[in-house]
Amino acid sequence: MSISDLMDELEEKMMNAEEAMKHDFMAIRTGKASTALVENLQVEYYGTMSRLKDIAGLSTPDPRTIAIQPWDKSALSAIEKAIINSSIGISPVNDGKIIRLPVPPLTEERRMQLAKQVKARCEEAKVSIRNIRRDGNEAVKKAEKDSEITEDDRKSMLEDIQKLTDDYIKQLDAVAADKEKDLMTV
Repeated sequence: MSISDLMDELEEKMMNAEEAMKHDFMAIRTGKASTALVENLQVEYYGTMSRLKDIAGLSTPDPRTIAIQPWDKSALSAIEKAIINSSIGISPVNDGKIIRLPVPPLTEERRMQLAKQVKARCEEAKVSIRNIRRDGNEAVKKAEKDSEITEDDRKSMLEDIQKLTDDYIKQLDAVAADKEKDLMTV
């Protein structure tokens, strides 16, 4: 593996870790309606588990409501059941055509709990980034041991890997801080 290939691979893995964290953050409720809150909810539809976004249209007609309009009206009760059994904590309102989810404002206590979840998820992503760094460092040291690169190359690469790691850790912190700010804004 060449030096540039290793750096590209490490950066791609770090980027994936950051994207996974951002995706997880979308499912954390902030008091504003977001279809990301329910789009991956699993619904039993004709005997198979399907994601909600695959069997219904999702929209946010106003900042406090998520509207779910199934393409097949017979799926209404299954969707309602999946929402009730999920951990989102919102009671669905079914009018026979559309399910509406009124998103209540968050209490201060719930905001604090969600902020802790954000911090914990950010820490998980940081651990993932550090593990990627460790794997990269081991690959570089092995390449030097196998005489594929020089000692100077090793030092340079280890510095580059550390710089890349530091950059991604800063990005993770910034994303988490934005999410926390969003949570704490009433």
